Amino acid sequence: MISLALLALVSCRPQAGQRWTEERAARWYEDHGWVSGCNFMPSNSINQLEMWQEETFDPETIDRELGWAEELGFNCMRVFLHHVAWEQDKEGFKNRMEKYLEISDSHDISTMFVFLDDCWNESYAPGQQPEPTKGEHNSGWLKDPGMLYFGPCGSGCEYAQDTTAIVTLLEEYVKDVMTAFKDDDRIFAWDLYNEPGGGQDPHRYYRRTFPLLKSIFGWAREVNPSQPLTAGIWHPDLGEMNVWQIQNSDIITYHTYEPLDSHQHLVDTLKKYNRPMVCTEYMARTQNSTFQTIMPMLRKENVGAINWGFVAGKIQTYFSWETITVPCPTEEPELWFHDILRKDGTPYCEEEVSCIRTVNGVE
Repeated sequence: MISLALLALVSCRPQAGQRWTEERAARWYEDHGWVSGCNFMPSNSINQLEMWQEETFDPETIDRELGWAEELGFNCMRVFLHHVAWEQDKEGFKNRMEKYLEISDSHDISTMFVFLDDCWNESYAPGQQPEPTKGEHNSGWLKDPGMLYFGPCGSGCEYAQDTTAIVTLLEEYVKDVMTAFKDDDRIFAWDLYNEPGGGQDPHRYYRRTFPLLKSIFGWAREVNPSQPLTAGIWHPDLGEMNVWQIQNSDIITYHTYEPLDSHQHLVDTLKKYNRPMVCTEYMARTQNSTFQTIMPMLRKENVGAINWGFVAGKIQTYFSWETITVPCPTEEPELWFHDILRKDGTPYCEEEVSCIRTVNGVE
């Protein structure tokens, strides 16, 4: 969790004239009302490329599964993009984003799109994606830009070395996509960078990630969308970068899989920044982060609640993080880590689904 020591770093100021005022952010959040939902990946996609490439983009599955989300009262999904899908087919990619938004909107669900991501696999390629590794949590998920950005030179590689081409491409990607949807009221917010500095050692990419984080905020501010910009804090050891994210985001977003007391402490800490707040990742049953404990607290605090995982599928996040190094030998763990529904739409746990519906006001 993020400690109160963050508050000592408030001297880090946002770039003048670009960030939303507190008043604008508060009005925007009041207009939208409380949001709840999931990080959404169709159950038949192993990663962002399988979701968005033309050959495997599946509106029927998306429609069916977002229909189940609507039945639970969810009203916002966090959805990851990938620059490679755009690079291969720029207009087709944006057309598929439009189709996704049409489907989502038909279920009264808004969308928080995510651009960059420092989590999981460094290397990737367009085309057919790998099958899941049996018993492994999220075996096929892709960083963006990953190895293309970091290069082969290891932890000493600086941002400016051999990265000009990919940074230029990323700038074009972000500006093109965001410009196409900058005034689309079906989009709740733009999450610019998922878990910057992520990986097994959050310090490994710190010097290279922070400049890219600053760059993508600059590109997005040039576009000046009508939706708010954010990048969620997630790790206590990235203090300076955490505070920069808070001080440059229009709304505050964060991740924590801690139990109730620790999660409440984090909420109380972040309240002091006087911004609308959304938890964009929570709920890991083996960590004692559950719907029954966390979701009612977030509703009471008026903090948006977006958990990781919805329909159990090819990303296999019902297996725990530990299975990344030691895959689970069984087809399904007795206690799921993430996810809510089985692939046929039936609940993993009826008690959880009842809680979700009650907190969302549909039961």
